[in-house]
Amino acid sequence: MNYKSTRNNEKTVNSSYAVLHGLAGDGGLYIPENLPSVDLNYDILKDMSYQETAFYVLKEFFPDLGDEELKKSINNAYNTDTFNTPEIAPVAKLDQNISLTELFHGRTLAFKDLALSLFPYLLTASKKAENEKNDILILTATSGDTGKAALEGFRDVPGIKIIVFYPKNGVSPMQEDQMRKQLGGNVDIVAIEGNFDDAQSAVKDIFSSQEFKNLCQENNTTFSSANSINIGRLFPQIVYYVTTYVNLRNKGIITENEKFNVVVPTGNFGNILAAFIAKKMGIPIDKLISASNENNVLADFFKTGTYNKERPFYTTNSPSMDILLSSNFERYLYYVTGENSSRISELMENLMKNNTLSVTEDELTEIQKEFYGDFATENETVDSIKKVYSKFSYLMDPHTAVGYAVLEKYLKESGDKTHSVIISTAHPYKFPYAAASALNLSEKENPYEMLDDLSAVCGINLPKQLEELKTLPLRFSVIINKNKISDYVRNKITEKK
Repeated sequence: MNYKSTRNNEKTVNSSYAVLHGLAGDGGLYIPENLPSVDLNYDILKDMSYQETAFYVLKEFFPDLGDEELKKSINNAYNTDTFNTPEIAPVAKLDQNISLTELFHGRTLAFKDLALSLFPYLLTASKKAENEKNDILILTATSGDTGKAALEGFRDVPGIKIIVFYPKNGVSPMQEDQMRKQLGGNVDIVAIEGNFDDAQSAVKDIFSSQEFKNLCQENNTTFSSANSINIGRLFPQIVYYVTTYVNLRNKGIITENEKFNVVVPTGNFGNILAAFIAKKMGIPIDKLISASNENNVLADFFKTGTYNKERPFYTTNSPSMDILLSSNFERYLYYVTGENSSRISELMENLMKNNTLSVTEDELTEIQKEFYGDFATENETVDSIKKVYSKFSYLMDPHTAVGYAVLEKYLKESGDKTHSVIISTAHPYKFPYAAASALNLSEKENPYEMLDDLSAVCGINLPKQLEELKTLPLRFSVIINKNKISDYVRNKITEKK
């Protein structure tokens, strides 16, 4: 299995190199030369544990790590120390038409745990396979959940340091507390005066900068990323789409010849891209439903074929989706355009220079056969939380609620009777104000008091992760201008160890 850049068909690298370096040298994203052939027949998968399924799927994507190393990594990542259920990603059925795949049972209570519990092991193994002697410096931009999951995953891993940048006013109070109170001697958390796109663009520019490549070489440092631009982050997400299918069959929710829709709250496009790849590999997914909040650049693309990031940026009650430049979208375009690297280079250059790109009418027609996109307002998000709790006694976080609201719009427009699975991306208690608003609870300044009120009303105990967070001291308080990100990284690379 070799990997190539979305922007260049000629140069290929092995999987361990791609994991180690994250971004291709030409600024593109690594994709497999050919997607692996894996027999995803239900009869093969039905009795596998999550760990066994992960190995069965991922060994094809990371062959250079060796079977024993990969098995050990998977077993270390997915166990009762990191997840509070042996299923890892259980399916909860709301009614005959709708289920949810719960991806919030990991140590940071968000779907990023499903990949970032494994990724540190993949990166460490890749470093060994590549005989890399340099220290690894991970740069990560986060809109909320990636930051904490990456920090926790790489906490005190030898030979690796991590810097996380997040928008100061663009995450929930719980997300910010989780990052600012992070333990570990190799972690650094920096708030920026700007939004997530500012942080993400700065990080990608640093990765592509010749100046920084030279600086790293002089200081025995190698960059890597914990964002889903890295294949070590992206491909482990395929696994829970495979297990979702198996769980639906095992529970009798769908039958042998039935397909199912997938509804994904979508910001950076990595989660729904994993669903797209799972479908290409044989999982019987029918419609891929991309659910955005008021930062609806993706919703507009799926309706018009034009991706235009020149628009207002909104800070919403679903902050992990407050993104206008979806970094994994480039990989999707690569497949949509027939794996045409030169076309991708042209489209991405146009997006960077003119803030827009467009596919052809024929391409849009094909896209709309497979994808549906829409968005939910903040009020619609809160209404969905309220509606689902009232009807099913099930409390959703605001990102999952965006998915529910968009699914309702899709079903109303299409009349589709196919069973739909909403990807539930976070524990509702990570966003206490949205949940409290939906349940008509009085707002309090202290988010932990809000959680106590929610727990009293809903009967859902406060997860131990948030209970412990209450009393931890704040460790990080640096705030910088978005234009100072490069200077900050430069100083970190050159500072005395």
